[in-house]
Amino acid sequence: MAMVSDFHFAATPHIHSGNGKRAILGALVGGFGERVLLVTGGHSFDTSPMCQQLLETLSEHQEVRHLRVSGEPSPSLIDAAVNEYHHFDPGCVLAIGGGSAVDAGKAIAGLLPLGHSVMEYLEGVGKGRDYHGPSTPFIAVPTTAGTGGETSKNAVLSEIGDGGFKKSFRHDMLVARHIILDAELTLSCPAEVTAACGMDALTQLLESYVSGGANPMTDALALSGLRAIRDALPRVVEHGDDVKARAAMLYASSMSGITLANAGLGSVHGLASPLGAFFPIPHGVVCGTLVHAATALNLKAMQEREAGHPALAKYAEAGRVLCDQQGLRDDAARQLLLDKLQTWTAQLQMQRLGVFGIGEADIPRIVANSRGNSMQSNPIILTDEEIAGLIRCRL
Repeated sequence: MAMVSDFHFAATPHIHSGNGKRAILGALVGGFGERVLLVTGGHSFDTSPMCQQLLETLSEHQEVRHLRVSGEPSPSLIDAAVNEYHHFDPGCVLAIGGGSAVDAGKAIAGLLPLGHSVMEYLEGVGKGRDYHGPSTPFIAVPTTAGTGGETSKNAVLSEIGDGGFKKSFRHDMLVARHIILDAELTLSCPAEVTAACGMDALTQLLESYVSGGANPMTDALALSGLRAIRDALPRVVEHGDDVKARAAMLYASSMSGITLANAGLGSVHGLASPLGAFFPIPHGVVCGTLVHAATALNLKAMQEREAGHPALAKYAEAGRVLCDQQGLRDDAARQLLLDKLQTWTAQLQMQRLGVFGIGEADIPRIVANSRGNSMQSNPIILTDEEIAGLIRCRL
C-alpha cells in the first residue's frame, strides 16, 4: 500500500469551466447584491465586442463602477481605488482580464471593507500587520492563460524602478468565490502575449512540481497541467483561433495557480521578483527566457551535490510527460526535458534579458534581492555565483 505524506491544501475557488460559461456571470454577480466594481485591463480584451457585450449585460441589472488597470498594479493604484470605491460598498468585485487585472481586483476586494492601505499588509515591504479581513466577495474571469492568479490567494503588486519591488498581499480570504474559465474570452490575446503567458504557466507547474513544498495533490494537478500544455502551447501561439488549445492552456494556467499557492515555486520566480521590480520586463518573458537555463542549473547542482535528491526523479517524470514518452530511463527523460524547454524558448522567441537594459553591472543587485519565498522552495540551495551565472547566460 502506497503511503501518503501529511500535507495542507488551501481553499480554491468555485471553478466554472467551459466555452460560453460567461453566460452565467450575471447570475453569479447578482447573487452578491446590486452593486459591482468591475476591474478590467487596458489591452486587447477590454476593447473587444465580447467585453462590451458583458458590460451591457451587467449594466442591465447592476450598478456598475468600472476601473481599468494598465500595466502591473502598484500599491498606489490599489490604495487610490480603495479610497474611491470604499463608500460605494459593492456587493462584489469582478475582475475580467489578464493577471494584472485579476491581481488588482483581488487586492482591492480584500481592502474595500476596511479602507486600509495595502502597505499595511504587503509582505516584505509593508508594515507587517496581520490581515484578518473581511474581504469583499471576489469573482475572477481570466482572459489570458499564464499567471493562474484567478486560483491563488496572493495579489502581486509592483513598484518598478531603482528602489522598486514586486511583492504579494497574501491571505486565504483573498481567494475568489467563483472563477469562470471560458476559453472564448482568450481568443483576442495576441500571439506574443499568449507565448509569454504560456511559458509562465509552464514554469509555475514545473517549479511547483519539483518544489520542496510539493504534496500528492499539487503533484497530481501539476502533472495534469503539464499534459495539457504539452500539445497546446506551440499550437495556441501559431493558431490563436484554436479554442481547444486555448481551453487546454487556460486549464493549465489555473492549475498552476493552485499548485504555486500550495507548493511554492523556485529559482525562476525568485529572480522574477527583482527583475520585474527593477526593469520593465513582463513576468512571462522572465519565465520564458530563464526556465531552460534554471532547470539545467538545478539538475547540474543536484547531480553534483545531492545525487539522491528526489527532485531528480520528478524532473525525469516531467520530461516523460512533456515529451509523451513514458518508457524513458530517468537520465534520458531529463535530457529530453531540457531539449524541449530549449526548443520552446527558441520557437516562442523568448527575448533575452539584455533587451530590457539588464547588463553585467546589474547582476549583483539582482542576486542580492532574489532570495525571497520562491527561491527558498527551489529544490536545491543555489550559490550566489550559480544564480549570477544563470542571469549572465541569458543577457
